[in-house]
Amino acid sequence: MPKRTYQPHRKRAKKKHGFLKRMSSSTGKNIINKRRRKGRHKLTKV
Repeated sequence: MPKRTYQPHRKRAKKKHGFLKRMSSSTGKNIINKRRRKGRHKLTKV
């Protein structure tokens, strides 16, 4: 039986989907701003 595909790691998740990673690119900033406008309680997953 093979391992499941999702093996969670907080550090990896932060590096890939964290707030600083989002803010480092213009498209990421767009995502953050869109979530702010929508009124999301959490702007990023981790």
